Amino acid sequence: MHVGILTTPLRTRPLPETVAWAAGQGIRALEVDVRPGTALDAATADDAAVAGVREALAAHGLRISGLACYVPLVGVPEEQGVRSRRAVEAAIALAARLEVGTVCALAGFPVEGKDRARTIAEDLPGVFRPLLDLAGRHGVRLALENWYRTVAQAPDHFRAIFDALPDAHFGLNFDPSHLDWQGIDPSAAAREFRDRIFHVHAKDVAVDPVRLARVGVLGDGWWRYTLPGYGRIRWGEFITTLRDIGYDDVLSIEHEDRAFPPEEGFVKAARYLNALV
Repeated sequence: MHVGILTTPLRTRPLPETVAWAAGQGIRALEVDVRPGTALDAATADDAAVAGVREALAAHGLRISGLACYVPLVGVPEEQGVRSRRAVEAAIALAARLEVGTVCALAGFPVEGKDRARTIAEDLPGVFRPLLDLAGRHGVRLALENWYRTVAQAPDHFRAIFDALPDAHFGLNFDPSHLDWQGIDPSAAAREFRDRIFHVHAKDVAVDPVRLARVGVLGDGWWRYTLPGYGRIRWGEFITTLRDIGYDDVLSIEHEDRAFPPEEGFVKAARYLNALV
């Protein structure tokens, strides 16, 4: 197991510069944001850009753990859905060019008038079937981040998604922080979906018990995302669980902690996790 970062906070910096910086910080992998407007836009990346990335990775001994294309695919207006599908298609094609095995994505939101279960059963297959077929032809896996606002909110939803779309190259970019604050045990969920975990996000969560006691679980402002080690997830225990289930890949730091600027936050989190992996 090794430590990586999701490049979103550094998304406008030329990727070779990010590679060189990361290599000096004990970071061994990059989950590269390739959405429109990023330094490596999947839709516009030419052969020179791809070659430059390959050269930088080889020179500094880093790898790309996955290409990140976090755009909602269901539960959005039709025009947005079309743009999202095109972005994911471009990410799959770029992954094949870069010989990257995983594209990390989002499922999308409940369709208006439907709950998550009904959206998964009625709407998700029609959107994801062509994307999974395309990914399969390119030898690429699709990994959904379990962001709580999407239809992939909790383990029952994960199971429904994989029942509807059982392709072996369809899995999870598993983020324990989205489960923890909901009261769901991340380690138990990881054990249940051990065969579907393709990529792992390292993000923590802090809870304010005083605020929680005042507003309740349906209120706002009682929890927030933090860097690993600054919240309440027991990372030693969680990493042990990942080892026990046979996961031996990246812990990709997703930096959404407002207390730290990007570079400082990545360095602190990488040092913490490198002591545990």
